[in-house]
Amino acid sequence: MKMVKSLLLGSAAGVVAMAGAQAADLPVKAKPVQYVKICSLYGAGFYYIPGTDTCLKVGGWVRQYIGVNSNNNLTNGYLGSGNVATRASNNGWAYKSRGYITADARTQTEWGTLRGYIAVGESTQGSQGASVFNSNRAFIQLAGFTFGVSQSFFDLYPAPAVSYFGGMIQPSNDTGDGGQTVTAYTAQFGGGFSATISAEAPRTTTVAGTTSAFTTIAAPGQQAVAERWPDIVGNLRLDATWGTAQVMGAIHDASGQYYGPTTATGNPSDAIGWALAAGVKINFPMIGPGDYFSGQISYTQGAMGYLDDGAVVASPTTPGAGGFYSAYNGGGGGNFGFGIVSDGVYGGTVAGGTATSVQLTTAWLINAAYEHFWTKRWQTSVYGGYLVTSYNAVANAALCATETPVTGMTVATGCNNNWTYWDLGTRTQFNVDSQTYIGLDVIYTKLQSATGATPTAFGSGTQPVALRTLADQSAWTAEFRVHRNFYP
Repeated sequence: MKMVKSLLLGSAAGVVAMAGAQAADLPVKAKPVQYVKICSLYGAGFYYIPGTDTCLKVGGWVRQYIGVNSNNNLTNGYLGSGNVATRASNNGWAYKSRGYITADARTQTEWGTLRGYIAVGESTQGSQGASVFNSNRAFIQLAGFTFGVSQSFFDLYPAPAVSYFGGMIQPSNDTGDGGQTVTAYTAQFGGGFSATISAEAPRTTTVAGTTSAFTTIAAPGQQAVAERWPDIVGNLRLDATWGTAQVMGAIHDASGQYYGPTTATGNPSDAIGWALAAGVKINFPMIGPGDYFSGQISYTQGAMGYLDDGAVVASPTTPGAGGFYSAYNGGGGGNFGFGIVSDGVYGGTVAGGTATSVQLTTAWLINAAYEHFWTKRWQTSVYGGYLVTSYNAVANAALCATETPVTGMTVATGCNNNWTYWDLGTRTQFNVDSQTYIGLDVIYTKLQSATGATPTAFGSGTQPVALRTLADQSAWTAEFRVHRNFYP
């Protein structure tokens, strides 16, 4: 009996030992591992790239535009179109879709936050959806320095924030989606005060050389000197709970090339253009949560790009090409208006009779807008701009000599290339959520035309050669937009 009992106990012990060994061999449930760790240093959406101390936020946005009358005489492209108002020239609908992916990477260093940011995307325009790929932001920031494509440090008035048209139709100095290539340093003085000095890609609207004559009213050919040095931009800025105030200035190379087609004709002496501006953004939470007013006044001599960033004269030979306003109306006659956009004008021995130095173009601009939030779902902006461009007597005489009508006609008495442009618009949008909105923007534009040779006979495209007169021009334009952000 003792033997049997010992055997049973020994067997039981062996079974227990075997069970323990098998239990030890079973896999143990691992503790959960946080492969993506949230980074709270820089706000929502950031996470640590695994295995690094770099925080990354990936985002982007997508939108569609539908334009009504968007190809009208004052609103195709930047400041002008050359619309000929025929069945072959579309004044009706325009379509455009855009989408961008953004990446914002930040790391703490002994010199502060090191930041790299990029936005790359694609635009499709027209009913056939022709696609264009681009990058509108790509910069590095560290210890107060900014290197790359960013917003210009001359910018303040937020044209794209209050108007879907941005600076394309509403002139302003805001560089908008396109941005600017900058190399800048910003010093922080405390209390919201800062100052920036920046070397930026030139905002060249070119010098209008009058070295050749055309047989129609036309902007002279592009004669700006090749880029020799960047624009120098500086600002003084105050950011506070009540809003923002800023004064800014820029220095710009407005020199011309040669008086004639070769270097042997000589060249005008160098010319330096400049621009000054001052603006504010004032919050009005007592009227509505998020309400604000923004206004700015700008003045330039020889740096027109700082009043209208979109305007670039593109060597036009007929009215409507490049960066000056124009419009044809009617088939056999009608009228048109224009206003040449340039940094300056110089005349040579070919047209103008006597060589002149670069005569800097003078212009000033006022922008203002108010944004009101009716509720968190509905918001409306009202905005406007007023631009005045003027040429001195020497520049005006040189331009008038170039604005030659067809053979047998003479330049009209009182030829004057000064012109004025103004606009007034309103945009209302419904916010589906904090990242998505649907809105409509309507704007009225008015050109008080320069005056040149009248009457004038010319034709373009399907237009017959016929007499046309100069007259002020105006247009109504609307844009419908659907937009979705995802951590931009």
